[in-house]
Amino acid sequence: MTPAPNDVRPFSALDDVDRAILGKLAADGRLPNNALAERVGVAPSTCLARTRALRESGAIRGFHAEIDPAALGLPLQALVSVRLTAHERPAVDAFRGRSVLLPGVVSVFHVAGADDYVLHVRAASADALRDFVLDHLAVDPAVQHTQTSLIFEQARGVG
Repeated sequence: MTPAPNDVRPFSALDDVDRAILGKLAADGRLPNNALAERVGVAPSTCLARTRALRESGAIRGFHAEIDPAALGLPLQALVSVRLTAHERPAVDAFRGRSVLLPGVVSVFHVAGADDYVLHVRAASADALRDFVLDHLAVDPAVQHTQTSLIFEQARGVG
């Protein structure tokens, strides 16, 4: 059974080798097992078993390629802050479930503060971004307010 997003996982049981594996994979998810094992100082079979266990525990959520959005025909990125009309768990959970399925949504963040969610969205143009907000968010009865901030540049941290 996959744990719900708010479930507490036993990550406190991770040791230095597990954390080293996670750190190396966060920096380069394509690192072959032999190279990963060498960098963290364990045998390849040990590294493979630990990496498998980290995936099964949920510490490693997945692997992906980071692609320039312009190469996908979606050069415009934005953060769309969303304030919901109601804050009961079913309404909040339902919005999250719908929002991750919307076209162009890269990530959905449930946040504290004046707004409830921030959606990271990619779009082909300013018109497409406007249409996304009008066609998917402004018409949603669960949404009270939105605010869109364009992303001029994105840089990824190391961890």
